[in-house]
Amino acid sequence: MSKTEPIILGIESSCDDTSIAILKNQTLLSNVTASQKVHEEFGGVVPELASRAHQSNIVPTLNKALKDANVAINEIDAIAVTKGPGLLGSLVVGVSFAKGLAMANNIPIIGIDHMQAHILAHFIKQPNKDFNAPKFPFLCLTVSGGHSQIIKVNNYFEMELIGQTKDDAAGEAFDKISKMLGLPYPGGPHIDRLAKLGDPKKYVFPISNMPAYNYSFSGIKTAVMYFLQKQLKNDPNFIKNEINNICASVQFTIIKMLLQKLKKAARATNTNEIAISGGVAVNSELRNQIRVLSAKHNWNTYFPEMQFCTDNGAMIAIAGHFKYLNKNVDTINLVPDARLKFF
Repeated sequence: MSKTEPIILGIESSCDDTSIAILKNQTLLSNVTASQKVHEEFGGVVPELASRAHQSNIVPTLNKALKDANVAINEIDAIAVTKGPGLLGSLVVGVSFAKGLAMANNIPIIGIDHMQAHILAHFIKQPNKDFNAPKFPFLCLTVSGGHSQIIKVNNYFEMELIGQTKDDAAGEAFDKISKMLGLPYPGGPHIDRLAKLGDPKKYVFPISNMPAYNYSFSGIKTAVMYFLQKQLKNDPNFIKNEINNICASVQFTIIKMLLQKLKKAARATNTNEIAISGGVAVNSELRNQIRVLSAKHNWNTYFPEMQFCTDNGAMIAIAGHFKYLNKNVDTINLVPDARLKFF
């Protein structure tokens, strides 16, 4: 019989962050993340290095999460773990560790879809903090390095894909363009920071025109590449001199594409409950522009705290919480799926 206030341990290892969190009911007790700096010199995540780092990080991360939560492993009611999508080697480390932990302690295991967890991060409660979650049904713009999607969320388990990128994700576009500009990885935060100092309309880049509510971000990458090649022929110091304006213009274009489709989807579904999730949800200008649209269109808008936007164990734990209450658990035969599709 499922407890009404279960203690769930969540394990996230889909990419390059090893993160473990513990929730009691919906309330966060701990959320510990070990990030991997090794990828910075390569300008992107190296899968083999990522999986090795997970192996080194996962035990210390678990120990700290248990200590911070003041919870013993035998008090855990279920272990939730990311089963996909993500890097296969990284997923294997997390799932294998979760299965071993579950078998050794006779604890149920729950496989979690990474993208569903990003959406459900809005339902994490924190001690001594106001709780303000979107009301069903709502639209969620989920934007990360690997995905850009608009989802209609009818309840914790019923979610409908409204639109998605047909090639690159918005976060990938930020990172690839930042690499062209010589900025460190990950590039999104650097573009966000420099864009504050630039003119967002100084340079014009193309806006993709995909059918319905879908996206395409490959075009802006190509346009920026050719733009920089042309400018650098005339002025070798062009990037150095214009970095703020370039970042502001790129960011303006990507955000405009994201929000054009979101507005269209909100009108078509007659929805004014709008949520944002995923790593790109930390972008300050995206948040500012969402607030502008909220005032203009009478939207109720919701942003997770910064720590719940990037990959984190808490979002896996909250997804596990709802599945546990619904008595939806997996067997020890759970296997990771790098190309898992929830929608």
